[in-house]
Amino acid sequence: MEWSECDGGASGAKGAEPARGRFRTPRKWLSAVLAASVCALSAACGVAAEGKPSARSIRVTPHDEATGVRAADPLEVSVREGRLERVRVLRKGDAQRRALPGRLSGDGRTWQPAEEAGKLALASEYTVDVVALDGNGRRTARHTTFRTQVPEHRFIGFFTPEHRQTVGTGMIPSIDFTRPVADRAAVERAITVRAEPSVEIAAHWFGRSRLDFRPRTYWRPGTRVTLDLRLRDVKAAPGVYGVQHKRVHFTVGRDQRSVVDAARHTMTVLRDGAVADRVPVTAGAPGNPTYNGRMVVSEKFDVTRMNGRTVGFGGEYDIEDVPHAMRLTDSGTFLHGNYWAPKSTFGSANVSHGCVGLRDTKGGSPGSPAGTFFRGSLVGDVIEVRGSDERTVAPDNGLGGWNMDWASWRAGSALR
Repeated sequence: MEWSECDGGASGAKGAEPARGRFRTPRKWLSAVLAASVCALSAACGVAAEGKPSARSIRVTPHDEATGVRAADPLEVSVREGRLERVRVLRKGDAQRRALPGRLSGDGRTWQPAEEAGKLALASEYTVDVVALDGNGRRTARHTTFRTQVPEHRFIGFFTPEHRQTVGTGMIPSIDFTRPVADRAAVERAITVRAEPSVEIAAHWFGRSRLDFRPRTYWRPGTRVTLDLRLRDVKAAPGVYGVQHKRVHFTVGRDQRSVVDAARHTMTVLRDGAVADRVPVTAGAPGNPTYNGRMVVSEKFDVTRMNGRTVGFGGEYDIEDVPHAMRLTDSGTFLHGNYWAPKSTFGSANVSHGCVGLRDTKGGSPGSPAGTFFRGSLVGDVIEVRGSDERTVAPDNGLGGWNMDWASWRAGSALR
């Protein structure tokens, strides 16, 4: 999903908001001086955009976020110029995380599934990650998702995290249903989450299509968690029945939590309770501050595109090769590498559209502050922001349930 509420400047957010994808209203840019420092909109962004490969040159069929894709529909990746370096298509929930086998055309510009791949699986979600090279060897990337058709009058749940994944201590198992659930109690009874060692785990509904589970406090490292989806033949609404019977296991890894002090422009990394690192950062500018509160890493991308048009910022930024990006909210807050801002920005100024930026190099350096943090992070790690002028992130914006007290969380179960 190639969008973010970050800007192309020195870096790059629900309560009463919609459960998915809040589009923030563009705010007036602070000043020409800030504009210059943010992306060097007149220089750095222009240079980055001029003559570089464009993610728009990578065409993926089906289109990004397509739904109802039929099993026999074509799947193809192509570039207008240059060549494809890497194409990886995964079916989410696949226990072995096996990439769909494919073949490249002779000129390297087109990728299609191999014959042995067969048809797409129904009632499934696929991710497509592409890296392409232009004639000068410069890379650009594209990440898309699509969902295949769910048979009429049937429903399934798309779940997070992945089967057999090792996650951080803040992971909140979350299920998005393909149809609105009228009988939430019946569906909730059909889903269990168990932990070894055992802890109390409670469910919370966000609207009629999303169900999250969490313990009272963060998971203990080493905990093994099992998510059981026994939805087959469960009646969710009149005439709508489940078709899914799935058991998902994941393991909780080491305990890493990071605290971003937006006022002091620093991030303190705590590993197993001890300070492991302190990193200078840049957060949201005064007109577009970063959310306060606890956010959970839900996705990691070596490189991704961030386009302001997708979150209501118009053409203020469009950066096609943002390195070391970790999603914190559904509405577009990321913690990511930043190669276009002056080194002096980090630790001294907040200049983004809401993201948290760490210093990096073009193409992403493993040894940069962003690269080091990225390599040491897991999906499920907690990033807490303090000292910002923005409100606290809503519990349904990403995996933000840790911002709700335990009594309120338990009250969200349909069985209580």
